[in-house]
Amino acid sequence: MIKKARSAKTARPELNRFAPNDVFLKKFVSYLIAERDVSNYTLESYLTDLAQFVFSKWGEGKEPPYDWWLVTETDARNYLRLLGDFKASAKTVRRKLAAARTFFRFLQRDSVVKQNPFSQLRGPREAKTLPKIMSVEEAKRFLAQPLKDLEAKLLGDYPARRDSAIFEFLYSTGCRISEALCVKWGDIDFGRGGVVVNGKGGKERLVILGAPCIKALINLKNAISLRNNALAAPHENVFLSDKLNKLSARFVERRMKKYLAETGISGELSPHKLRHSFATHLLDAGADLRSVQEMLGHASLSTTQIYTHVSVERLKDEFASFHPRAKLTPSN
Repeated sequence: MIKKARSAKTARPELNRFAPNDVFLKKFVSYLIAERDVSNYTLESYLTDLAQFVFSKWGEGKEPPYDWWLVTETDARNYLRLLGDFKASAKTVRRKLAAARTFFRFLQRDSVVKQNPFSQLRGPREAKTLPKIMSVEEAKRFLAQPLKDLEAKLLGDYPARRDSAIFEFLYSTGCRISEALCVKWGDIDFGRGGVVVNGKGGKERLVILGAPCIKALINLKNAISLRNNALAAPHENVFLSDKLNKLSARFVERRMKKYLAETGISGELSPHKLRHSFATHLLDAGADLRSVQEMLGHASLSTTQIYTHVSVERLKDEFASFHPRAKLTPSN
C-alpha cells in the first residue's frame, strides 16, 4: 500500500513535520509513548497511517493543523474505498483503520470530537492462511550458509559472523526481528544460555539460546572486539551493520534473501518465518503448547495454536505421501 501510495503522490509527510505542527497529533504521540508504551516502529506506523488518511480527506497540499472535528463517517468510508483502490491487503486495511479508530477515540476522550467516525468500520476479513516455514533440513542448510560464504572467501569475517549470529539467534529464540535488534551484550547470560528480551507492550520474557547460537554470538563478539573493542561493551547493541551502525530489519531481510537464493530455498521466506519455523519445529518434536506460547511471548494461547495446524498439515502430507492406503478411494 505504501509503495503504491507514494507512486500516486500520497507519500507520507516527514514525521517531524506531520506531528509537531498539529497540537492534537503532538498530544497523541505523547499519549502513545507515556500511556501505551509503544515501540518506535509502532509509533511510526500510526503516524504513517494517519498521514495517509489526511491525504484522503484534505489532499496532498493540506498543511497542519487539521480540523479533525470536521471528519465524518463518510470521510472514513472514503478512506476505506481508497485503500481498496490501491488493493491493500485485508491485514493492511484493518491495521490502518485500527490506527485511525484509536486516534479518534483519543480525540473523543479529550472532547475534541463528539463521535468516532471509524467506530463502525472494521475492514475486510483476513483469509486464514497457514504460515510458511522452513523444514528442519532447510533450516540447517540456511544457517550454515554465512560461514560457507566465509570459507569460500565470498564474505569478510565480521559480516559472516554477524549474519550467522543473527539468524542463529532468530531461529534459536523465536524472537521477532524488532526484539532481536534491541538486544545488548549485557542482556545475554552466556553461562545459563538465555537472554531477556523486550516484547510487545514492553513485556519482558526469557528466551533460550541453543549451543550453536551461543557459539555464533561468542564468535561475533570476538569479531566486533577486533574492529572496535568498545562496541562489545554490555550497553552496546549485539547486531550492527557492516559499518558498525544500528542494524535495520530491512537489511536483515535482504541478507536472508541472499542466503535463501544461494541455498535454493524459497525466496518467499522472511526473518519472521524463522519465528514460525521455530514454533512449528518445537511442536513437531513434542513440545508443550503452553511452553511454546511462553517462548513466543503470545498473550493468547489461540495465537500459538495456529502452529499446531501447521504440524497437522505436515503430518497429513507425510501420510498422503507414504501410507500405502492413503490414496485409496472409498469404493476401493
